[in-house]
Amino acid sequence: MKKITLLTSVVLMSGASINGVYASSVPIQHGKVRPSKKAHGSSQSASAPVTVASPVATPPRAVAAVAPRPEEMSVVGHGSTRQIQTMTASMMAQSVPGTNPLKLLGAMPAIAYNSADPLGIDLWSQSFLMRGFSQDQLGFTLDGIPLGLQSYGSAQGLNVVNAISQMNIKKVDVSQGAGAVDVPSSSNLGGVVQFYSIDPADKFGGKISQTFGSYNSYLTFVRIDSGKLNPTGTKFFVSYSRGDEEKWKGSGNQFLQQVNAKLVQPFGHSTKLTAFFDWDQAVADTYGDTSLEILHKLGSRVDYYYPNYGAAYRTALYANGLPGGALPAGYSKLSDPADASYYDGPATSHDFLGGATLESQLTHRLNWKTTLYAQDKAFNAYWTNPYVASPSGAPLAEQNNGSTSQRGGFTSNLVYSVARNKINVGIWYEHGAYEPFYTFYNEPVLGEGEPLNPRNGTPAPFAEAWRLHYVNNTVQTHIQDTITVLPNLRINAGFRSLMFKGTSSVVENNPLYSGGTPASGSLSNNAAFLPQFSINYQIAHGHEVFFDFSKNMRVFPEAGYSQASPWGSASQEIFNAEKNTLKPETDYVFEGGYRYNSPIMTALLTLYHTDFHNRLATVTEGNLVSIQSLLRNVGDVDMNGVDGTLTLRPVEGLSLTNSISYNSSKYGSNLTEDGAVYNLKGKQEVNYPKLMYKANLSYEYKGAFAHIDVTYMSKRFLSYTNDTHVPGYWLANLGAGYHIGNAGFLKNITASFNVYNLFNTVYVSNMGEDGNPLSGDYQSMQIGAPREFFGTVSAGF
Repeated sequence: MKKITLLTSVVLMSGASINGVYASSVPIQHGKVRPSKKAHGSSQSASAPVTVASPVATPPRAVAAVAPRPEEMSVVGHGSTRQIQTMTASMMAQSVPGTNPLKLLGAMPAIAYNSADPLGIDLWSQSFLMRGFSQDQLGFTLDGIPLGLQSYGSAQGLNVVNAISQMNIKKVDVSQGAGAVDVPSSSNLGGVVQFYSIDPADKFGGKISQTFGSYNSYLTFVRIDSGKLNPTGTKFFVSYSRGDEEKWKGSGNQFLQQVNAKLVQPFGHSTKLTAFFDWDQAVADTYGDTSLEILHKLGSRVDYYYPNYGAAYRTALYANGLPGGALPAGYSKLSDPADASYYDGPATSHDFLGGATLESQLTHRLNWKTTLYAQDKAFNAYWTNPYVASPSGAPLAEQNNGSTSQRGGFTSNLVYSVARNKINVGIWYEHGAYEPFYTFYNEPVLGEGEPLNPRNGTPAPFAEAWRLHYVNNTVQTHIQDTITVLPNLRINAGFRSLMFKGTSSVVENNPLYSGGTPASGSLSNNAAFLPQFSINYQIAHGHEVFFDFSKNMRVFPEAGYSQASPWGSASQEIFNAEKNTLKPETDYVFEGGYRYNSPIMTALLTLYHTDFHNRLATVTEGNLVSIQSLLRNVGDVDMNGVDGTLTLRPVEGLSLTNSISYNSSKYGSNLTEDGAVYNLKGKQEVNYPKLMYKANLSYEYKGAFAHIDVTYMSKRFLSYTNDTHVPGYWLANLGAGYHIGNAGFLKNITASFNVYNLFNTVYVSNMGEDGNPLSGDYQSMQIGAPREFFGTVSAGF
């Protein structure tokens, strides 16, 4: 292992050898202050005339909050009764345009974002965890529209990168503890991430951006703003982005194109209609999943065989004991060589997402806001299965674990201000349909035709193992009151009621390929009283303390056959037996902290405790093409942690942010599975690090700017019994640029340069994407991207 040199502010690390960075403790088992400068190149206008009083907004007392500078990585939520941090568009501009917005949020404390793709475009190899909760246990919204994250698998659910282009985001509010009761979410156990899009500009213009980078990557972005079209203030923007990048290992590309549009129509001075639309299409050759054994014996560059169909074909012959079978060099050292690589694993998706919001100040005391929305989504995840023969006679077949989904609904809120009270009541309703399926497609005999290329579409399948259909309805109501007890003391109290009912039916089942009979039926999750209480007390100028408490529930996720869901039970008998005993995940979250704001320093310290009940763990068995993901109740989890952030602004243009997060999440009981007792009690939760440290140093002088950011992530456990883990790693990124100025009709021309993974660190990024084993090793992790370079030129007009 190469030497690691660690400095106080900057981490210098060379690429470590693969045998030195993966660990297993058991043998491998298979089975009024200075205002901020306006961001250069910004074409967005000021907010529209309607102002809605938020229950967590800055209190009436005139207390000076520090305005964020463009280079700071997050803004501490001054005046909030909960821990809230904000990332603005100018902060996101430090990154390469088109980077997944969730990757940018990874700079915040308590957030662990990982991806094998440097830009986070890959549909499969990404994970987002916050204070130990995975993305499907959090709440996500865009302009108040809930982003559905209930379906099984990160690629199917985690669709923020598909919902809006990064360049069209105005800000992101992150509540690491628990979201407000008016947030429309049936999955929120441990926090909420709320995205807000920019408004169209008041004057005609737009923005163009062109990025080129390593591995023939490029991203083109164009936005056109109409400006105000008439005296009423009608305005809109339309944007198009198109990005493509070759994989850094293996062969293939990752492609994403996207259209965003937004319309703003004021009606007088008190009413406004906004409408947002997104269309996107993604085609990604994903990165192959790996295990500790593969990393130890074959290294970090193992991937799919594509485009070497012959190697995949001969491996399939070997797996089935047929003549002509052979393994690639080195694969015979593995305990399961046939599953170390498959021929290919592309994923495709397309989305339509639209919503319209009518917001009106009915009286000087009463505000009303209603949003209607709808989404249509299709997702396909392909693998070449070496154990299923094609009708052609080939020993392998292409399979698709795909899904389609449609959902629509509305939210409606009334905010009434009277005396010292701000009362908020509202409702959220959503109706959804979800249809997962498993199909097989013919592959040719070697030398008798071209292999199937599902990136360009597929013919009719020769077999459909199973197809399920879900219908679900969700209703959430809430009421809360924010009371200004004193000019420096505010209390927020309220509750929400959540009702969910899901019904599944079996559309198709072929036992020859499914291996059993999928279950069907109805399940309900109801919680009449999910309370929240929070308080903010301003001790002195710039100093404040806060505390909040909440109870939360996550409804049962929907998934395919033998996947992580109650409906995914192995048989109808098991489903019937468990439907009355399996309970939804619930938790009680306690959080308290201290904030300090001044022109030269911002500080945040938060302590939290979570009582997590009925933790449903995804226990995985089998190989990846016939994976068995079992949902098991591993009992309670006791979670304790602390987050600290300190930002220093010693001189104009210079900002240094340091944050540290510590999380202890331990299972409260053991688990018995197939007669064996697994010692989970007292073991740390999987996939999430105990300790994270993050630093960002940025400087801007006249037209020049530069930054370096560093992240440390401690070891993470792969197995629930903690007998396998991956070690911690340091990662650094660097960026610099210059605001050139104007030239002809082009305004605010800017050139920038970014380096991801500056010191070319070799590390495990995403893990648990295929679930986690109870004990030992499993092929469910991916390697992070090596050092890559990106250059961007952008301008307004």
